[in-house]
Amino acid sequence: MIALIDYGVGNLRSVEKGLVAAGARVCRVTNPGDIERADAVVVPGVGHFGATATLGAEWRTQLRAFAAEGRPLLGICLGMQWFYEGSDEAPGLEGLGLFPGRCARLAAPRVPHVGWNSLDPCRTSALLDGIPPGAQVYFTHSFAAPVTDACIASTDYGAPFASLSARGNVAGAQFHPEKSGAIGLRFLRNFIATISRGPDSGTTLEGRTTA
Repeated sequence: MIALIDYGVGNLRSVEKGLVAAGARVCRVTNPGDIERADAVVVPGVGHFGATATLGAEWRTQLRAFAAEGRPLLGICLGMQWFYEGSDEAPGLEGLGLFPGRCARLAAPRVPHVGWNSLDPCRTSALLDGIPPGAQVYFTHSFAAPVTDACIASTDYGAPFASLSARGNVAGAQFHPEKSGAIGLRFLRNFIATISRGPDSGTTLEGRTTA
């Protein structure tokens, strides 16, 4: 079962439909303790980084513990940005800190970035199985994460940014898989496939082994 965190963001229903279409059993959760029985957790999100303030200290504790246990954790769009240390969009609000670096405003003459753009792989990953280099996915955002060693695929919009990141069992997608057609569905299926491997499989989302 995938726990989909409901913290009042607008794309919850579309993410839920996308996960179900990809073959997942999904349960919306509103209390931090509810994720304890989940096999994986998805943090959706659209809009201002300040919306993540709703995910307070108890959520942070539970999600960090969930990640530390090796269970799959995925952030989508704003959810991905929250996995970083913070964002210039809300300088006084800390992120979850699962990825290094801070999100910044896109370096492009026209912001927000809305529409289709390419995924350019930086390294191999189970999340990219069956997804060719340059595959088109759908974006809508004004801020983005930097290209660091956590980046699996980047996208160029004025300058490169991290469109897909992963560290161990934690992943983040700046694009919206639930709006990205067959490629987005394949990505969600790839994420769901990581659940069956379990924390002791020795395989990370980055395509490396832990042995």
